[in-house]
Amino acid sequence: MHAQSEAQPEVQDDERFMRRAVELSWRGLGETSPNPNVGCVLVAPGQQIVGEGRTSPTGGPHAEVNALADAGERARGATAYVTLEPCNHTGRTGPCSRALIAAGVARVVAAVRDPNPAAAGGAGTLRAAGVAVDLGTVLPEPARDAMVGWLTAVSRGTPYVIWKFAATLDGRSAAADGTSKWITSPEARADVHRLRGGVDAIIAGIGTVLADDPQLTVRSPTGELAARQPLRVVVDGSGRTTAGLKVVDQTAPTWVVPGDGRRIDLRIMLEELYARGVRTALLEGGPTLAGAFLGEGLIDRVVGYLAPKLLGAGPAALGAAGISTIAEALTLDVVDLAKIGPDVRLTATVKGA
Repeated sequence: MHAQSEAQPEVQDDERFMRRAVELSWRGLGETSPNPNVGCVLVAPGQQIVGEGRTSPTGGPHAEVNALADAGERARGATAYVTLEPCNHTGRTGPCSRALIAAGVARVVAAVRDPNPAAAGGAGTLRAAGVAVDLGTVLPEPARDAMVGWLTAVSRGTPYVIWKFAATLDGRSAAADGTSKWITSPEARADVHRLRGGVDAIIAGIGTVLADDPQLTVRSPTGELAARQPLRVVVDGSGRTTAGLKVVDQTAPTWVVPGDGRRIDLRIMLEELYARGVRTALLEGGPTLAGAFLGEGLIDRVVGYLAPKLLGAGPAALGAAGISTIAEALTLDVVDLAKIGPDVRLTATVKGA
C-alpha cells in the first residue's frame, strides 16, 4: 500500500477575492474623506472568506481593521486582499500594517500603492515582519477606478473635479426664454442625486444659484434627505448671496466663496477645499463657471445627461473656455454610456488630467 501523498495547498483565486474587495471599496464612495474608500477581504486557507470590511466614515476604523474585527481569530494564517497598500502611520487610527501583523495574517495582496508619503511604506513593514506581500499585481485598474478621486487629489493637493451638466441633443442647457426645468427625466435627476452622494462638495456659481435657487442636496428616490450631505460651495465673486436662498439653508453645510467684484482664483479655492478635507467635488455651475474651470484645466471627469430634445436656440451647456480653434479642442475619453430613462448619460475623462 502506498502512503497517501500530502495534500497540496489550494492556489488562492486572487482576482476573485480582489474583485470583492473592489466592490466593498465602491460602497464607501463619498463617506470616508479625507481617507480613501478602501475595501478589504480576508481569506483563510481553503479559499473561505472569513472577514470583510471597508473604510468607516471619517474618524472610524480603516477597511483592514474592520475586516480583522469581522474575522476574529480566523484571521490567523489568512490572506488579506485590500484595494490600497495598508497604511503605515498613526492618524485618527493606528497603522493597518501593524494590525495585520498582530492578527497573524500570512499574506497581503494590495492592488494599488499608497501615493500619500505620510501613510506609505506599509508593504515594507509587512515584509520585514515576514508577511508575504503582492503589491500592484492583482486588478490594479479596477481598484484605482473605485478610488480615482482620492488617489488623484492626494497626488496633487487639489480635489478631483467632476463636471455634471444636462442638455438637449443640440447642447442647450435652457430654452431661449430661459426656462430649463426640466430638460432631463425624473430618472436622470434621481441619478444625479446618486452622483452627488459620492462626492465631498458640490460647486455652483452665483448665476445658477440666483436663476434656479437650487438646494444642492442629496435626496433618496422618494425625496428624503440623505444622512450625509456634501459641502455646498457657492462661487460668488460679486457678493450676491442672500439669506433667503435655499443653498444657505440648514439642510447642509455651505461655504460661500465671496469676492469684491473681481474674479475668484479657482485653483486657490480648490486648494482650500482640499485643506478642508474635500477630495472629490461635483461642479454643477452654469456655462460660465464650467467654461472657467475647463479653461484652467481644472476638470477631471465629465458626466453629461443628454435629453432626446432639440431647441435650436438658448444658452449652451458650456461657456467660453479660451478655445478658439478646433486644434485646441479638449479631447475626452468616453468610459461609459448608459440609458437613464429616456435620456443618455455619457461619462468621459479628460485626457492628460
